[in-house]
Amino acid sequence: MTRSLAACRVGDSGIVQGMTAEGVLKRHFLDLGITKGVRITVTRIAPFGDPIEIRLRGYHLSLRREEAAKIRLGG
Repeated sequence: MTRSLAACRVGDSGIVQGMTAEGVLKRHFLDLGITKGVRITVTRIAPFGDPIEIRLRGYHLSLRREEAAKIRLGG
């Protein structure tokens, strides 16, 4: 079962299964190291729910919720 990164809560983690982003945004995700098979953990969510902070590949990154919705996670 896959879910979007935006649907995760603090402490949830998953492995990137794919993304629905296209064009420049997809290239941006790839440049940041968000690729298929990478484990992502949600470390923080802002009080109003946007942005969310994630940890991957040993560093922290903040994404807007609408961007996170384009990243699909599984197991």
